[in-house]
Amino acid sequence: MAMSMRAARSLCRRQALTQTRFPLRSALHLPRPVTTQRTFCYTRRQFDSSPDVFHSLQEGPAAGFLSTFQQKTKTPQTLTEKIVQRYAVGVAEGKVLKSGDYVTLQPHKCMTHDNSWPVAMKFMSIGATKIHHPKQIVMTLDHDVQNKTEKNLKKYSQIEEFAKKQDVVFYPAGRGIGHQIMVEEGYAWPGTVAVASDSHSNMYGGIGCLGTPVVRTDAASIWATGKTWWQIPPVAKVNLTGALPEGVTGKDVIVALAGLFNKDEVLNHAIEFTGTDETLRTIPVNERLTIANMTTEWGALTGLFPIDSVLHSWLRARATDAAMFGNRTEYKDHHQEQFVHERIDKLFKSTGIVGQEIGHIFQPALAADKGAVYAKELFLDLSTLSPYVSGPNSVKVATPLAELQTQDIKINKAYLVSCTNSRASDLHAAAKVFKDAAAANDGKIPKLPSHVNFYIAAASVPEQRASEELGDWQALLEAGAQPLPAGCGPCIGLGTGLLEPGEVGISASNRNFKGRMGSPDAKAYLASPEVVAASALSGKISGPGWYEEPTGYQGVRRGEGDGVVEEERMMTIEDMLEKAIKQAEEQIESAENTAVETQSINPPDSASESETHTEILPGFPEKISGEIVFCDADNINTDGIYPGKYTYQDDVSREKMAEVCMENYDPSFGTLAKAGDILVSGFNFGCGSSREQAATAILAKGIPLVVAGSFGNIFSRNSINNALMGVEVPKLANRLREVFSSSAPPASQQNLQEPTQNRESLDSPPPAAQAQPSQAKQLTRRTGWTLEWDVRRSTVNVREGPEGRKWSVKVGELPPNVQEIIALGGLESWVKKEIGGTG
Repeated sequence: MAMSMRAARSLCRRQALTQTRFPLRSALHLPRPVTTQRTFCYTRRQFDSSPDVFHSLQEGPAAGFLSTFQQKTKTPQTLTEKIVQRYAVGVAEGKVLKSGDYVTLQPHKCMTHDNSWPVAMKFMSIGATKIHHPKQIVMTLDHDVQNKTEKNLKKYSQIEEFAKKQDVVFYPAGRGIGHQIMVEEGYAWPGTVAVASDSHSNMYGGIGCLGTPVVRTDAASIWATGKTWWQIPPVAKVNLTGALPEGVTGKDVIVALAGLFNKDEVLNHAIEFTGTDETLRTIPVNERLTIANMTTEWGALTGLFPIDSVLHSWLRARATDAAMFGNRTEYKDHHQEQFVHERIDKLFKSTGIVGQEIGHIFQPALAADKGAVYAKELFLDLSTLSPYVSGPNSVKVATPLAELQTQDIKINKAYLVSCTNSRASDLHAAAKVFKDAAAANDGKIPKLPSHVNFYIAAASVPEQRASEELGDWQALLEAGAQPLPAGCGPCIGLGTGLLEPGEVGISASNRNFKGRMGSPDAKAYLASPEVVAASALSGKISGPGWYEEPTGYQGVRRGEGDGVVEEERMMTIEDMLEKAIKQAEEQIESAENTAVETQSINPPDSASESETHTEILPGFPEKISGEIVFCDADNINTDGIYPGKYTYQDDVSREKMAEVCMENYDPSFGTLAKAGDILVSGFNFGCGSSREQAATAILAKGIPLVVAGSFGNIFSRNSINNALMGVEVPKLANRLREVFSSSAPPASQQNLQEPTQNRESLDSPPPAAQAQPSQAKQLTRRTGWTLEWDVRRSTVNVREGPEGRKWSVKVGELPPNVQEIIALGGLESWVKKEIGGTG
């Protein structure tokens, strides 16, 4: 049988992309227009509006580049901000979107999976009957595909019938994991926004598509109106330097990042991965998908790679594949419609320069601007990286494989499953371990040890067939691996092969939280496909021996900044000017932060400061005020706010919700807190599952506003979706602790009570250990302080007791589009208004 292009491409997984057929080079050596944040006044001779160049250079290939000098300076944007700008609707003309802005978002695509029926129920409950843009929606069945019970089959049938009625594209159980389908079928597309009701939507960032998760109410809103709301997160730049050594994979990159930067550095951030062309060419698209996928576990909301030469070649290959074979296979339902060369042409523009050996040189039509502002910058030197293993039972623990190999950690189960690492290239890497071993075993594939069970499931049917064409799938089966249908399965604790009490498992999946893949009394590790395969073959955690530690190795080089060694840094005049501006801005920011720190004790006169006012919709309160009730803890999770045992009881009254609000955090909360109070807490308030009752229970208690040092992202979405107002004021949380607590909060594990039905919720990471000051005498405290949120002025005013001092702090804006959702009583009511369901 002739080898398909898909199968042939998987052979190139680990090879550095030293040359591409369709190269993409940025003309970094050419001068560029200066784009800065601050205005500098200067005088220049006004002979001509064009640069001083020879007349001949104003024509031909170079003319396009020279024309950039005549462009007006604009506010620089990150790639994330640029993509959101394209898909935000109702933005005022001329407004340049930036991190922190709330937008009404009309995503290019929205995917739902097994939770499509709960979304459909919510969709119908708000009076919607017809999906607004059927081609915007993709439905897949992938989570519980091994479940053949009558109840599950009925749900699957209902979803399929609903999709057919609504003329929505639908993929049945066993076809593949939704995220893989989104990528391989071309629904997730570079430069677009794609959302899904699943936390691993970040994976789309591997192909330059801004992917991010949404909750069920958001999905229902998108079905009904084509839109939902979103707040642009702070953007973190992660600069990758060097090149991946042989035997080191994308899985090792993200496992190391999550384990080495494990202090919530990128929590609730959008990540943009950057690097030189030379570095990025060593990271193929399949590896990028793995890295982007697990930015979820790192705590980020997105994980975006640039649109570059590697992606260009990948897209061209798939378009050629679709044109040649798209109509001959039953499983590429829409592949040939999405991957079209003319569509790819719009993503790249020719520089007009033709290389003697490499042909036409392209550059992306969409990229981050020079001078774009990032919330933080981290770097990782890939050349110093070795194979890494995550765990046990935490992605925040990452250990070099070399260290674990010496500990003789025996395993019982191994898994090559999930959307993270089950493509044909991953299966090929795993099969190579056994094929290499066969060379020393008279050509026979060695069998697994009797105490090891090895489970494999392809990310999709096309990926499995590509693996079969290479003989990789068969090699794994011959070794004794147990095949599972293309789907999530053991990765989310469903179906065959779950970890039993006392067992140890190693998986190429994305999440190893305690109890995630079976018993909470088991241990779970994460690693690359080849390490998983080698561990399965040896019966203990080990590698295939493909990596060789360099002489004089001193560990992984990583840290803050761009990671470029100053002695090796080459700077243009523009770069030097940008560096000087950045240093000046850092000094200004430092002074501003000092002023804010001082503000809590002796604030400056706010009347002397220039103010910008937020537009207030008619009927929306300009000010919200009340007495502060302080819950002095970090990481209060949704189970602490609303007990899990009530989550799936549909007949819980509003009075009962108010009674049990915060019960698992502090049983005395119900008697201490009163209607009209302002609830203030520490950091990462509302982490955990996606239950909407965490927000509605607080409202049922009569509390209109929650203030925290920071919020869990899903809680923030559910709050606005259910008309609960929230504002982040870290200075207030810290100030309350200065007065009422005498020590920093150490970690103490809260007893979690997550119900098993939470598998149907948005698949969010479990909360961190609750942290509460050891010397605090009260979990919940009536402070006697009062707080006023001036919405128009975006200011929080605090009075520290009846005779205490007053101080103010600026907070984020609550824009009119979010005010409208809250004023109408939540997103469902807003959707009803949009579709004409109310008068």
